[in-house]
Amino acid sequence: MLPREELLKRVENREIVARAIDLAEQAIKTWEVVETDFLSPPEIAEVKGVFSRLTDIEVIATGGYLQAERQRLGICRSEIPFEPSQVPLAAVHIAGNFLFDPPTHRDFLGSMLGCGIVRDKTGDIIVLGEQGAQAIVAPELVEFLEAHLTQVRSVPVKTRQIDLSELKIREPKKKEMVTTEASLRLDAIASAGFGMSRSKMVDLISSGDVRVNWKDISQSAHALKAGDLIAIRGKGRLEIGEVAITKKERYRINLTRYM
Repeated sequence: MLPREELLKRVENREIVARAIDLAEQAIKTWEVVETDFLSPPEIAEVKGVFSRLTDIEVIATGGYLQAERQRLGICRSEIPFEPSQVPLAAVHIAGNFLFDPPTHRDFLGSMLGCGIVRDKTGDIIVLGEQGAQAIVAPELVEFLEAHLTQVRSVPVKTRQIDLSELKIREPKKKEMVTTEASLRLDAIASAGFGMSRSKMVDLISSGDVRVNWKDISQSAHALKAGDLIAIRGKGRLEIGEVAITKKERYRINLTRYM
């Protein structure tokens, strides 16, 4: 048995992590790959962080394509050969005549949930403008959605299964840059990476709009390190690359901004 109470100490998403522990214990007993429902980035980060303490369990996240935000975790014994393709995923295309009034992500998600399914069974939704959208879902939902998802807003739609290889993924725009700072403070690096004043960044941090590695951070002085990921609602993400110390004992930081 896994040390449940020890693993659950100081976790934020206790119910999610507890369920993942249950699945891990099942995987240990059965020697099979088991999978979670779709999780959000903060939930994924916390579950993977908890299981990183264990050597006999392997966890792989997959959401149908490389940049997917909502993903399922496959969990198994570390001795078992394991590929992301073993985690069950499916995709559907939701097509309708949206030429004059393209719907939003919220419109598609609302219509899907309005059919009676739960959010945990849905992954990312890729909005294609006038062409409708593509959605990644648990395979058991495909037949149900094909039969019941017939309208988005007031527009009739036809829902059909497609292969994951047919997903129309847009590569995120990214910008590489280098900044030199006196410290590794969050407000200093984030203001440089997102191209805004430090005072504005302090306001965003204090208002709860900034996350580091998918965790809410409210302290402007929070220290960053190489590999950290900063996300700001509505403004994209910033990845901290290599950090070097200059001759003047300042920090030269490589940054990648995803927009």
